[in-house]
Amino acid sequence: MFQTVTKIELWLFCEILTYLPNTAHVAGQSDQEHKVQNTLKASVTFEGVGLHSGQSARLVINPAAAGHGIVFKRTDIALGNTLVPALWDHVERTALCTRLVNSAGVSVSTVEHVMAALAGCGVHNALIEIDGPEVPILDGSSAEFVRGIMGQGTHRLATPVSAIQVLKPVTVEKDGATATLLPCDRLMIEFHIDFDEQAIGRQSRILDLRNGAFVRELCDSRTFCRRVDVENMQANGLALGGVPGENAIVFDGSRVESGEGLRHSDEPVRHKMLDALGDLALAGGPLLGRYVGDRAGHALTNTLLRELFATPGAMRRVDCDLAMTARLPGQGLVRSEIPHPSRRVA
Repeated sequence: MFQTVTKIELWLFCEILTYLPNTAHVAGQSDQEHKVQNTLKASVTFEGVGLHSGQSARLVINPAAAGHGIVFKRTDIALGNTLVPALWDHVERTALCTRLVNSAGVSVSTVEHVMAALAGCGVHNALIEIDGPEVPILDGSSAEFVRGIMGQGTHRLATPVSAIQVLKPVTVEKDGATATLLPCDRLMIEFHIDFDEQAIGRQSRILDLRNGAFVRELCDSRTFCRRVDVENMQANGLALGGVPGENAIVFDGSRVESGEGLRHSDEPVRHKMLDALGDLALAGGPLLGRYVGDRAGHALTNTLLRELFATPGAMRRVDCDLAMTARLPGQGLVRSEIPHPSRRVA
């Protein structure tokens, strides 16, 4: 009952905010300059192993033209259709990662961390070349992707940016987990998790994704699992590239297996929010809405997007005006606010 009332109150709050004026403006720059799509100024390369496959891969994020969207290209496959669009209807739903598959059966898995980085940095168009089946896990977060993207900088394209605006509540549920999208004039993410492990327990967090919040608050939070699940995953051919302390956190009761400790006291729920942003970025454009996840995972968030697009009147695509654009993730980024790799709280 409490959660239901809270969601309704938050929905009404966001509905009111939608109609408040926003007078933000930067002197000396036209409105049009702030309403356009972005890409990278130059290509940036990452190398590492896949978390689940254990295979090495080289990934290059390249600039792309307006309207291109985010598209992966498998450079290790010589023949046939090697382009895999980063879209919700190309997701092959799995429990432990997000896997994209095209009509020819060509796939790229564990895309959520790089997708979160692109969305959080306000990149709308990119061609991502990769020479293997899985995106490198790097340090288990989006931080290295963010550093690389912000190091090259973004380039404004002469085409307006359009967003997907949530118009009415949509909810999906499975096995006690729920995921909801509510109308809001910006992207907000609320997440709740509950684990038996003492070192995790019950964690909740809410974040407004404006003004570079993803970079400051979420991008360095790493993927995690329970010790009891590790052997089961590896027996099933998963987590073969996972190394506690290098690219993942493993929790065992009250113990935290991480060479550097935790980067945030609530790092697990922050990582779930990071994952949610990466999965929501597959909507095909910036999202204006409030996402609420309660023990939700990749598959459930994708189911939520499918429900959003299948429900008449639940969404619309809008060309962003100056006020809308100012509220999108990626606006207000400051490179100095990227968390330092050695940040540690516990």
